[in-house]
Amino acid sequence: MSDYEKLLDKAYEALPEKSEKTERFELPKADIDITGNRTIIKNFKEIALTLRRNPLHLYKYITRELAAPGNMEGSRLILKGKIPPRIIYQKIENYINDYVLCKECGKPDTQIVDEQGVKMLKCEACGARKAIREVR
Repeated sequence: MSDYEKLLDKAYEALPEKSEKTERFELPKADIDITGNRTIIKNFKEIALTLRRNPLHLYKYITRELAAPGNMEGSRLILKGKIPPRIIYQKIENYINDYVLCKECGKPDTQIVDEQGVKMLKCEACGARKAIREVR
């Protein structure tokens, strides 16, 4: 075996194991706790910041979609009512599809901008713009 092949084998051994992730965008799993008649998302602020969205925007969306009053306390979202975790995950997925992922290239590199009174989802990767429904 030549010196080159020995060095090549040594280099391959030093490489880290291949990651199983195929995407760079990974949402943290919601830490949900149902206590009495309240549903608490303990890492709500972390989820919003991972999505690069204002936590207040995500809060308004979640409370409107679930038709459940709630309030933010620190990094937690406290919703009134017992809401199954699968429903919360579904609403967060819907939010990602509507307000985070680019409709053209599918990347999460977007931001919400206001253009002449119209809310737009602007992609920083491909430059696409799409009008979005405003969350009230």
